[in-house]
Amino acid sequence: MQNLFADLPDASAGEVFTELLSRPGVRLERIVSLGQSTPEGEPMVQDADEWVVLLEGEAGLRIGDGAAVVLRPGDHVFVAAGVPHWVTYTAPDRPTVWLALHLDAVPSP
Repeated sequence: MQNLFADLPDASAGEVFTELLSRPGVRLERIVSLGQSTPEGEPMVQDADEWVVLLEGEAGLRIGDGAAVVLRPGDHVFVAAGVPHWVTYTAPDRPTVWLALHLDAVPSP
């Protein structure tokens, strides 16, 4: 058994991504942030769908042309593949812990 909050890495120099599970078409990771944000001119655009839940801390997220929203513990969001998105801020005074589920398209048989 492991605990998602045990031995959190120091994210002061950059976000830390820890893969927790990987199977064909699915990848689960813990992300620890501390004051990071996505540069306006460098949105994240991924090849796979992503579902993310904020477990601890606080963050702002903007998806596509939508307005930025504040995420607090328990809030979750789906980001479709190919859609630009930005983390507008993460808490600068405490770790922000995310759980991200990446879903690759699996071809039909």
